[in-house]
Amino acid sequence: MFLRRLPKFEYHAPASVAEAQGLMTKYGSEARFIAGGTDLLIAMKKREAAPGRLISLGNIAALKGIADDGSGGVQIGALTTLGEIERSPIVRKGALALCDAVEVMGSAQVRSLATIGGNLCSGVPSADTAPPLIALKAALKLVGPAGERQVPVEQFFTGPKETVRKADEILAAILIPKPEAPSAGCYLKLMRRHAMDLALVGVAAWLKLDGGKKVCVEARIALGAVAPTPIRVAEVEALLVNKTIDAGVVAEAARIAGMQCRPISDVRASLEYRCSMVEVLTRRAVTEAHRRIIG
Repeated sequence: MFLRRLPKFEYHAPASVAEAQGLMTKYGSEARFIAGGTDLLIAMKKREAAPGRLISLGNIAALKGIADDGSGGVQIGALTTLGEIERSPIVRKGALALCDAVEVMGSAQVRSLATIGGNLCSGVPSADTAPPLIALKAALKLVGPAGERQVPVEQFFTGPKETVRKADEILAAILIPKPEAPSAGCYLKLMRRHAMDLALVGVAAWLKLDGGKKVCVEARIALGAVAPTPIRVAEVEALLVNKTIDAGVVAEAARIAGMQCRPISDVRASLEYRCSMVEVLTRRAVTEAHRRIIG
């Protein structure tokens, strides 16, 4: 991969969301918002993007931090780094599947800069935070000149590197609802290397059992890197509901998951291999989510 020096650009460092949006309104298509920069700056060096102005969100305190939302859910500012999420006891308690994801993203140095908002807004099918957030029923708070709106994560992505976020909108926060007991989730990622690599396949599973922890009453399964966008697999979810989670049920759910994905063949893996690994990882993720519930 050949990287050149960054092209020339003007840098702006607003201190508020309103100021940032004012700059975007002023400069329009000439400008881009930048968070940690771990994706955008590389794209600029590769000449895949060449904005004349970068509007940094890094000085906006309102976009940072992790907190309990007051009802048992978790609110994560979009400018929160992956490293902060990895170390957060609040996230580990209320959204363990998201911790699974950030722990296998990049290096420690990258995680100290990369933000969860940047990972989502990049819109890439392999974005590791997307499948666990979809499984956890998370929503995104977008703020624009026309006001504020919330979008479920599963509706955020529209195509490779494309989302419903408008150019003048800022992703402000990720909203994860209170976990429903007894329930648990898990995210597993297949990489060519053990670290610092894009996902070949990503699988998130979330299960809710009945009061006796015997029968599955709700399931959410989300896949990454196997379709133009992160996807849910409704057929697998329907199969798991009203069933006792045992080896046979899990194996059948995994088999169906491998048939529902729509991956491509590229230099990193073939379509057939990715489909096979979806089956393997789905079986493991559902089994682990179930184990986390029953102990």
